[in-house]
Amino acid sequence: MLMLTFYGHANFLLDDGKYKVLVDPWFTGNPASPTKADQIQAQYILVTHGHGDHLGDAIDIAKRCDATIITNHEIAHYCSTKGAKVHGMHIGGKHDFDFGRVRLTTAHHGSAIIEGDRMIYGGNPCGFLIQMSGKSIYHAGDTGLFRDMELINLCHLKSQRLDVALLPIGDNYVMGPEDAIFATKWLHPRYVVPMHYNTFPLLQQDGEAFKKMVHEGSDAQCQLMEPGDSFVIK
Repeated sequence: MLMLTFYGHANFLLDDGKYKVLVDPWFTGNPASPTKADQIQAQYILVTHGHGDHLGDAIDIAKRCDATIITNHEIAHYCSTKGAKVHGMHIGGKHDFDFGRVRLTTAHHGSAIIEGDRMIYGGNPCGFLIQMSGKSIYHAGDTGLFRDMELINLCHLKSQRLDVALLPIGDNYVMGPEDAIFATKWLHPRYVVPMHYNTFPLLQQDGEAFKKMVHEGSDAQCQLMEPGDSFVIK
């Protein structure tokens, strides 16, 4: 059994009963999160890019839980200088961990880490294709639409259909709902979960309207999740 829990924005936890894998763990300062960072346990933390609403509490949680941060090489180096355990990767690369396989995918966005008035180079932003407990989950990260999303199914999963696509729909900084429908068609997942919307007024979107668009335009099931919600990926 693989449980997916949503903590608001782009913050998710995958839990198979043995391993807990966090993605983009932004709790502190996240107006949508019902949970505090010190309530979270994890063995691995995946970070798509360096912006504060995604890198978030990764370093503090990693140090407290003795967890490993999996991210691009530049952010991995940054986190290691702060005392965290890391595993650096880059786009196109994959690696087998004890919980499953992770592949870094393209994302069209930025990745700088802000410290005071300093902007620190954060390498290339990415998404993650995660294979865990026999299921495949694509966390797109912060990205605009790009046609190579279609290759995630065609090349990387081959005969297996993508189980869950976690797609941003907030617009302005990331894809909006219309572009996310194209992404859904190209990715061909069994479930699509919208994320990165309604955290702030600038990202306001109608989740029910997006769900209707998904069901009218594809054979995927749209799973709307409120912060704190969980569902079992069957």
